[in-house]
Amino acid sequence: MQSLMPKARKFGMTATGPEMPQPEKQLKPEESPQDWFGSELRHRRKEHGLSARALGRLAQVSDDMILMIEKAKYPSLQREVAQQFDKVLDTGGVFDRAWPMAFGKGDAEKKRADADKRSSGRAEGAIQVHAGRILGRDDVPPRPGSHEPVYRRRFLQGGLAALAPIDLMQAFAPPGLTLPDSIGMRTIGEVQEVATVISGLDNKLGGGGLVSEVASPAMQWAAGLLQVQCPEHLRAELFAAVSRLGIVVGASAFDAYRHAYATQTFTFAADCAEEAGDWHLRAKTYSLLARQAVWKGEADDGLTYAEKGLVRSDRITATERAMLHTARARAFGKMGNVRDCMAAVGQSDEAFEQARPQEDPAWMAYYDEAQHNGDTAHALFDLVVGEGQDPGRAARRFATAVRGHGDAWKRSRAISRTKLAALIMATGDPRQAAAIGHEALDEAGQLTSRRAADDLRQLGAFAAKHPTIPEAAGLRERIAATVSA
Repeated sequence: MQSLMPKARKFGMTATGPEMPQPEKQLKPEESPQDWFGSELRHRRKEHGLSARALGRLAQVSDDMILMIEKAKYPSLQREVAQQFDKVLDTGGVFDRAWPMAFGKGDAEKKRADADKRSSGRAEGAIQVHAGRILGRDDVPPRPGSHEPVYRRRFLQGGLAALAPIDLMQAFAPPGLTLPDSIGMRTIGEVQEVATVISGLDNKLGGGGLVSEVASPAMQWAAGLLQVQCPEHLRAELFAAVSRLGIVVGASAFDAYRHAYATQTFTFAADCAEEAGDWHLRAKTYSLLARQAVWKGEADDGLTYAEKGLVRSDRITATERAMLHTARARAFGKMGNVRDCMAAVGQSDEAFEQARPQEDPAWMAYYDEAQHNGDTAHALFDLVVGEGQDPGRAARRFATAVRGHGDAWKRSRAISRTKLAALIMATGDPRQAAAIGHEALDEAGQLTSRRAADDLRQLGAFAAKHPTIPEAAGLRERIAATVSA
C-alpha cells in the first residue's frame, strides 16, 4: 500500500534540501470569536512557557488539535476541553466563559450540560478510587509555578456514576447472578472470556437480539466486581478486563442504536483503562466514541474523541494510530472537508504500513488489511457522495475489504459490500450495483444490525434513482421487504 505522503517529506527533506522551519502564522483575534479564542489560547500558552505538545499533554488533547484551535481551524470544541484549558493555564475561567460565543451549540448544548450536572450529582458508591494512571498522575509532571498538579477528572464521575444508581449492589447484580467475596485470576479470566465470546457473536450476528440480551447483564456483573475486595497486584488486570468488556458491550449497543447506553459504557471503559494504566484500551475506547459520534452526525465531537485517542501516540502501536487516524478521516469526510480527510487517510495508510501485529494486543487482531481498507473507504465514500470526488479509490478499498473479511466478520463484510453497491449505484453501472447489492442482502438480511439496515436503506435510495432499470427496481423492492421485516 503506497503512502500518500512523499517519501522525502518523511525525513524532513524537500526536493532542494532540508525543510526550513515555517514561520508562525500571524493570528487575527478581531476576525471572529473563534479567532479570539485561538489567539488567547496561544498567548496564555506562551505566557506559561508551554509548547503546543506540552499543553496538549496537560489538557489531554493532541498538539495538532491545539494548533488548529489557535488558528481558528477547529470547527467545534467540546466545552470540557475549554474547561481543561482554564485549569491547566490557571485563567480563572476565561475559556469556559468564551466558549458559548465561540463554539456554543445553543439549546442542545444547554440540555447536554444540564444532563451532565444531574449525572455528576449521583453517589459514587464505596469503591476506593485512585487518581488515573494515564495523563493524570505519574506521566505528566506539574507545570513549574503551578500550585497543584493537573489531575484527570475523578474516575467515576463520567463513567460508573452514569451507569449506576445509588444502590450499587442491586444495580450490578441482576437476578440469578452473585458477586464473589474476593477477586482472583479466575474471576478476571471469566471477564476476559465473556468479552471474547460477546465480541465474536456481535461480529457474526450484529448487536441486537440475543447479543444485546446477553451483553447488558454481563456488563452489570463485571462492573459490580469493582466494589469487591481485590488484591493490589491484581487491581490493574481487573480494571483492564472490565474495560475490555465495556468496549465490546458498548460496540454491540452502538450497532443496535442504543446510543446513550453505548456512550456511557464507552466512557466507563475509558475510565477503567485509565485506572489500569492501559494506553491501548484507552485508544480503542476513544476510537469507538469517535466512530459513534460520526455515525450520529456529530462529526465535530467525533474529531475531538479521535484527537484525544492520539494523545501520546508514542505509547500506542502503529496499528492503533492507523485506527485513530481513520476515525479522524471519517469525521472530516462527514464534514465534507476534502483536504483534511485525504490527509488523514494518508496518515492512516502510513501508520498501517508500519504496523507490526506482534506488537498489538491480541484483541486488535481484527484491524487487518480488510478492516483498514473498509474503514478508510467509508471516509472516502462521503467525499464521493457529498463532494463529487473520484469514486475509484473508495471502490477499490471496499472491494479489498469484501475479499479479506472472513466468516468471523460477517457484519463488516456485509456493510462493505453494501457500501460498494451503493457507490456503484450512485456513480457507475446500476446493473452491476444491483448484482453486488443482492449479494449484500443475502448476508446483511441475516444480521441484527441497525447500522447494516441503514446502509441497505441508503442503497435502496440510490437504486430508486434508476426507476427504468429492472435490476435496480428489483433490488429496491427486495431491500424494502428485508429491512421492514
